[in-house]
Amino acid sequence: MKQKIDFLAVGDTVTDAFIELIDANVHCNINNDDCTISMPFGAKIPYKSVDVLRGVGNAANAAVAAGRLGLTSALIAIVGNDEEGQRIHEHFKSESVMNDFISTQDGVPTNYHYVLRYGPERTILVKHEHYEYKLDVEKLNQFDIEWVYLTSIASGTEKYHDALIDWLETRPEIKLAFQPGTFQMKGGIEPMRRVYARSNAFYCNKEEAQDILNLPDADYPELHAKMRELGPEIVCITDGPNGATISNSEHGWFIPMYPDPKPPVERTGAGDACSSTAVAAMLFGKDLPTSVMYGVTNSMSVVQEVGAQAGLLSKEKLEEWLEQAPSEFQIKEMW
Repeated sequence: MKQKIDFLAVGDTVTDAFIELIDANVHCNINNDDCTISMPFGAKIPYKSVDVLRGVGNAANAAVAAGRLGLTSALIAIVGNDEEGQRIHEHFKSESVMNDFISTQDGVPTNYHYVLRYGPERTILVKHEHYEYKLDVEKLNQFDIEWVYLTSIASGTEKYHDALIDWLETRPEIKLAFQPGTFQMKGGIEPMRRVYARSNAFYCNKEEAQDILNLPDADYPELHAKMRELGPEIVCITDGPNGATISNSEHGWFIPMYPDPKPPVERTGAGDACSSTAVAAMLFGKDLPTSVMYGVTNSMSVVQEVGAQAGLLSKEKLEEWLEQAPSEFQIKEMW
């Protein structure tokens, strides 16, 4: 009998160094968005603290979220043959995330990013190393897998995406969730068309949906309809503190954000928590709008801590928050 994996995340993992700034200037437009941060050039700039968090990134955050919720969770990722890579392996062991599919490559360092924190927002300095991406189909076929969760991965990996879809086409019983990263969105729809077509569920924020579809002025009903035309049966589009929407071919629902119990500390990983937890909730048998209620509740908890994983909840604790939710935290049918 094959070993069961409920949730298999696919994407890059990284070490993040969170640097909390003491003094910086933030400039926004009249709508309080399109913001930039500035600091004196050529100066010595003091900072308040630094927190080094290992085994993070969209896919890693999703895998840890699923594991904390009690699912059998695994991750496909690559690390370097260095100290950071070893510590990342140890991190996933401590989080009960299977690392059978985390490979180590010589001659390439582990991904390392720097996160500049100022208030609840952050700017991330990213560098994706160039690994040799190969899908171990023979090993994958030794497992009974429920959901694959594909998310952010380095550029130049189009063949790897094709190999993943080729494999999934031989395993039609496996469901695919797609939460695209920067590279997967930057090239437009065409390079990822097979991924969209094979996806059972799709997750992104509103601005990303507008960019992907080249519909800068479109609102939720059109964005959901156009995204489902690409293939996903289920589409979830979030809008930060304004809440989230989810739809299938028959209905669409709005779910407000779970009210913050206190001001957010830092927002990294809120989207990962929402999307991965929504998939996990579907694995628990929850309906679509309820699955997003689970997702936004985990997001609320994540932004109360530094980094994307410290605030991730167990299933029991998440359901405690839902039981004590305020009356205004209600699902609304949109269409």
